[in-house]
Amino acid sequence: MTKRTYWLEHAWLGTEVEPGVVVETEGGRIGAVRTGAPTPPPGAEVLRGLTLPGLANAHSHAFHRALRGTVQVGSGTFWTWREVMYSVADHLTPDTYHALARAVYAEMALAGVTCVGEFHYVHHAPGGTPYADPNAMGEALIAAAAEAGIRITLLDTAYLASAIVNKHSGEPPNHHQLRFSDGSAEAWAERCSVLKERDHARIGAAIHSVRAVPAGQLATVAGWAQQRRAPLHVHLSEQTAENDACLAAHGCTPTRLLADHGVLGQRTTGVHNTHLTDEDIALLGGSGTGTCMCPTTERDLADGIGPAVALQRAGSPLSLGSDSHAVIDLFEEARAMELNERLRTRTRGHWTAAALLRAATADGHAALGWDEAGTLEPGALADFTTIALDSVRTAGPLPRLGAETAVFAAGAADVRHTVVGGRHVVRDGAHTLVPDVPQALSAAVDALRG
Repeated sequence: MTKRTYWLEHAWLGTEVEPGVVVETEGGRIGAVRTGAPTPPPGAEVLRGLTLPGLANAHSHAFHRALRGTVQVGSGTFWTWREVMYSVADHLTPDTYHALARAVYAEMALAGVTCVGEFHYVHHAPGGTPYADPNAMGEALIAAAAEAGIRITLLDTAYLASAIVNKHSGEPPNHHQLRFSDGSAEAWAERCSVLKERDHARIGAAIHSVRAVPAGQLATVAGWAQQRRAPLHVHLSEQTAENDACLAAHGCTPTRLLADHGVLGQRTTGVHNTHLTDEDIALLGGSGTGTCMCPTTERDLADGIGPAVALQRAGSPLSLGSDSHAVIDLFEEARAMELNERLRTRTRGHWTAAALLRAATADGHAALGWDEAGTLEPGALADFTTIALDSVRTAGPLPRLGAETAVFAAGAADVRHTVVGGRHVVRDGAHTLVPDVPQALSAAVDALRG
């Protein structure tokens, strides 16, 4: 097993920033952590700046990266944005999706992300015809993550309807959505059961939303995840129209509907959780259901600001995602969650910097089923990232305020190193596995537009 020693000029160890930290790795895990080392030991790899546990991007739609810039033209709503999204999804193939996702995941590594939760629903060919390998699209994403050097939880997503019709059924998928659907939750479960986990990849489940999975089929998806002790994610109350339709058909909110069908629980994460009632918040917190906030997407789509403070106080662990990839920057996601609350309440300091970093690290990994990642301690996976403390954004504050600097000043451009499983994936700001990431992104996006 490969042994490596790293000397961290400064490291955030969960509560405080420590100077001069030695981390020994073996077999992809951290074997020892020693503080009080003012100089690097012989043979150690030196990481100048502030080292954090690897960041977990808990909610991603990799193909949305092709929308960046395009959907910022003009005005509209989530629903007009969705039509542009469909036009990109229509052109995806296993090969084009692999090329795009490889570049997107490389961009994430450059931003300090070591694990991604891919909320994956583009399963079949246009028109809904399965590929020869029914999991060809999911396998393309798993391979892309491996080639980009990061971990992935493939959240294979059930998407069966275009809208709620009544208590018993949904409106059939439209022509764009046919390739998302397996026809039934049972067929979805049969296909998902073929997917295999790997060292860098775990398989989870997702319910796209209560509008896309009829109530009678929610329990099948939840049961599949429960049987495997796998993470289960769901878009929840992102739009008021979703709440209105659910109330009209079921006489309850989406959160209550999920609770009544056994979806909520400690391995479940609601994504967005934007438009909630007090009862919804109590149901989510009381069941230990997590909340994944995606502030840069929520503001880009004009979705609204979710009640993250109330959710966490009720018992819902917080994680962060870049979702549509308007930007890929977990520091910005953490910062935006706090700053959104400041704008809404006109008060400051809803979370400490350490709490926001935990959402981006340990709690994000836990939401994706990687409980052994997201900390710098013996036994944890050797996944960490280093940001510069001497850039134009980060220079000035004392190193002991590194957590505050990371959250409130740093950005993806300040990442200098990313290590996954004890191996450098980003060194001195350059990706070691994917050459010329900007060119790879441009080529992959151009292929979809062509």
